[in-house]
Amino acid sequence: MSNVTPVRNALISVSDKLGLADLAAGLQRDGVTIYSTGGTRRHLEQSGIDVLDVAEYTGFPEMLDGRVKTLHPKVFGGILAIRDREDHIDSIEEHDIVPFDLVVVNLYPFAATASRPGATFEECVEQIDIGGPSLVRAAAKNHRDVAVATSPEQYGELLEQLDSGGTTLELRKQLAADAFDHTAAYDRAIADYMRGDSIAGEFPSSMHLALRRKSQLRYGENPHQRAALYCDPTIRSANLVSARQISGKELSYNNLLDLDSALEIVRGLSNPAVSVIKHNNPCGAASDVKLVDACRKALAGDPLSAFGSVLGFNKTVDMATAELLCEPGLFIEAIVAPDFEAGAVGLLTTRPRWRENVRLMQVGILDDPPPAIQRRFISGGMLVQDADRMTSPRVQWETPTQTKVDEELWDDLVFGWEMVRHVKSNAIVLANDTSLVGVGAGQMSRVDSVEIAIEKAGDRAKGAILASDAFFPFPDSIEAAAEAGIVAIIQPGGSRRDNEVVDACDQYDLPMVLTGRRHFKH
Repeated sequence: MSNVTPVRNALISVSDKLGLADLAAGLQRDGVTIYSTGGTRRHLEQSGIDVLDVAEYTGFPEMLDGRVKTLHPKVFGGILAIRDREDHIDSIEEHDIVPFDLVVVNLYPFAATASRPGATFEECVEQIDIGGPSLVRAAAKNHRDVAVATSPEQYGELLEQLDSGGTTLELRKQLAADAFDHTAAYDRAIADYMRGDSIAGEFPSSMHLALRRKSQLRYGENPHQRAALYCDPTIRSANLVSARQISGKELSYNNLLDLDSALEIVRGLSNPAVSVIKHNNPCGAASDVKLVDACRKALAGDPLSAFGSVLGFNKTVDMATAELLCEPGLFIEAIVAPDFEAGAVGLLTTRPRWRENVRLMQVGILDDPPPAIQRRFISGGMLVQDADRMTSPRVQWETPTQTKVDEELWDDLVFGWEMVRHVKSNAIVLANDTSLVGVGAGQMSRVDSVEIAIEKAGDRAKGAILASDAFFPFPDSIEAAAEAGIVAIIQPGGSRRDNEVVDACDQYDLPMVLTGRRHFKH
């Protein structure tokens, strides 16, 4: 017996009407009788689709402001009846029940409503769907006979199969699995909201992730590793997963990691800013009044490492910036920005030698705050923590050294302190003119990071400030900084030898600021 099931009757009731008219037109073309409710029925009728009203079919009107529409035996009997059971068929025929072969349902937008600023509790509760999940679960349970679609992304394959005579059991099983994923994620969002779990209080006693695969990647960090990209539908802020790729080759696993880091660095800066990422660490970053000037300074931070790098922008990439990026000698792997001027896209994708390869990622405005918690998987489980977004106001900083900070150095100190949180610890950055001129990252000793940052900066270390993500355990780093011409230091403090470090600074007339807050990034 064939596992292909023809579709003669379909029940459609959706909140997201994207692509619905095209699906219904295809169903109508294949001779499918369509039953629908409320707003979905009106939408289809306005699109020229012949639709039967569920209320007329059941003989029971919609009531309670639409809260009760499909909760009726003539609906659920038509979904749950097993087609090769004679007693089931006899029952639905006895009660004039139509057997539904396809159920197209997606649910009220609860998560979108709950995440909307200013949404009231009553508004959120009203978006808790009752009939929809019941329809989805019923159809998924009876997937041997019924196909269920819960996302516009599934419509194309459905229509392809219907044009060939019906849905296959393989597709119906996959759609059923997707359907249970859909309702599970929906219920989880409601449960989290009703419990009121947030980082303002304790972390929840249980945590569930409902991620959807967006794409298979060519490979992971290395060619022998498989990889895929998954989407977290609860994230509303600008991000790489929901970004629009304007041009370029397929993104790799490493591209995505670097682009995410590039975006994270510039996201919190108010002035036009640019970050340059290589192997998930910034090799350059800068801010300025004009984006093109910030870009020029960022690329100059470490020109050798900038070759083949990934760039992040916090403002729209304009023509002047694109002209700079097209200059000979540069090679850019990928760029992430809120937007790109049309002319800038034209330049970047036609003029330089790497024009066919550069990935341009448009993420939209950076106004919405990014996620407040950070999740990292380890063997056997997951670590969850507050994201390191809390800043320490300058008024809370102390300057314990005899030499105080010259006023013109404060912009660089603030910039360097913002940058050092994005560098792998032990982290040291040198900054001058609100741009990175030297970075020491991920070393086992802090003095090694200091020496690497100074070596990277070269002559530019003279007149630069130095920022450290954690305290100096010994004064040896201060001595190295002073000999290189560093003019001010900013660090958290908190070492047992803070007095020795302060004394070393005083010995070299070097002002040092203590922020009282550490910024390890492991």
